[in-house]
Amino acid sequence: MAIELKVIKIGGNVIDNPAMLDSFLKDFASLEGPKILVHGGGKKATELSHKMGFTPQMVDGRRITTDQDIEMVTMVYAGLINKSIVAKLQNLNTNAIGLSGADGNAILASRRPVKTIDYGWVGDIEKVNATFIKAQIENGLCPVLCAITHDNAGHLLNTNADTIASEVAVAMSDLYDVSLIYCFEKPGVLTEVEDDNSLIRNLNEEFYAELKSKSAIHSGMIPKLDNCYNALKKNVRKVIIGSPDVLKKDYNTFTTLSL
Repeated sequence: MAIELKVIKIGGNVIDNPAMLDSFLKDFASLEGPKILVHGGGKKATELSHKMGFTPQMVDGRRITTDQDIEMVTMVYAGLINKSIVAKLQNLNTNAIGLSGADGNAILASRRPVKTIDYGWVGDIEKVNATFIKAQIENGLCPVLCAITHDNAGHLLNTNADTIASEVAVAMSDLYDVSLIYCFEKPGVLTEVEDDNSLIRNLNEEFYAELKSKSAIHSGMIPKLDNCYNALKKNVRKVIIGSPDVLKKDYNTFTTLSL
């Protein structure tokens, strides 16, 4: 029987809330067995950009990553946030190692092709180095992956953290029995974004398609859910979306997805 591996992605609004982040990391550190943490950057990169005198360009909630932006997000995602999380986990007796996609060739990506919009140094994942990540786990380390990848031509790329979590889970599913968990500030998938009581506890692909056709799913959730179903179709055993309380197995705070 394959060993269970948990791949957990933490949302930006949790990162931006110190008390919520500390609570999440305590629960994460208490999880038994091998685990991987994936994080994005929250609002810190945008805040630092403003302090340095430039305003990031956003299209449909996605950052246009210019030369200046890739320097900024690398400093914040792979530096400040990643190493702060690693330090907090060390304090919680979890021997974590912070990684970008360039470290150990962990995640290879390619610059997104220009169609209607030039996203700049935004990367789409080509390959996850599951063998390297497994070696870290077997050495007793907990990988903490940030939202920076590389293109094998010397360039760093800004890559969506939800997609990283999905693709890492898929790659590791050849080696482990993988559960993928997305933790953010809401209790799960909601039919009314401002009403936590509208939680959908079980969401299959057919119901998801129906909700999308009726615009009953918040547009910001659709890319995350698409990543979830990509993982389920590629042998990830379980996918859950919920608040950080999901790590306490609080069944009132998450949505379980199925095909």
